Amino acid sequence: MQTMASSRQGKLFFSFLRIGLLGFGGGPSMIPLVHQEVVKRHGWLEDEEFADILAIANTLPGPIATKMPGYIGYRVGGPLGCANALLAGILPMIVAMILLLGLFSRYRDVSWIHGMGQGVVPVVMVMMAQLTWDFVNKSRHALGWVVSLLMAGVAGGLIYGLGLHPGLVIGALLVAALLPPLTKGKAAEGTAQ
Repeated sequence: MQTMASSRQGKLFFSFLRIGLLGFGGGPSMIPLVHQEVVKRHGWLEDEEFADILAIANTLPGPIATKMPGYIGYRVGGPLGCANALLAGILPMIVAMILLLGLFSRYRDVSWIHGMGQGVVPVVMVMMAQLTWDFVNKSRHALGWVVSLLMAGVAGGLIYGLGLHPGLVIGALLVAALLPPLTKGKAAEGTAQ
């Protein structure tokens, strides 16, 4: 029993280590790798379960590169599996960041290194624009253009016009989404009284 559990922990560690090493581009680029490892290679999850986990992970705050390994690790190997998968997934990123930032800091005055740092800015801008466009499309399909633009305008006004923290606006929207919808029958009942 002990060797089976340690074998599962080893498979879990090396699966998420492989994902962490090969998942260049952040969380979204890791999703197909996670699917390959946990559904196709090891059979720890079914496709439907993976889709549910992905949907829930996308709605929660924080990076998906830690949420999915954490939950899948917990599901496969309990609390130790959660810590194991998280460590394996983030270890390559931590080592790469330390090494690359150390090199960048040491040689930042070299012209081509400086240019490389400046060249990243437009790439990040394009990636953020793509992410924004994806959110616009999701919102348009779920709510329609009018509601999406109205909500974006109100949120923009609250954040930029009144200076409210974005977390407060998001929190208010989450609370509003959790409230039961007011149906026409209840609305008419409320006005009749």
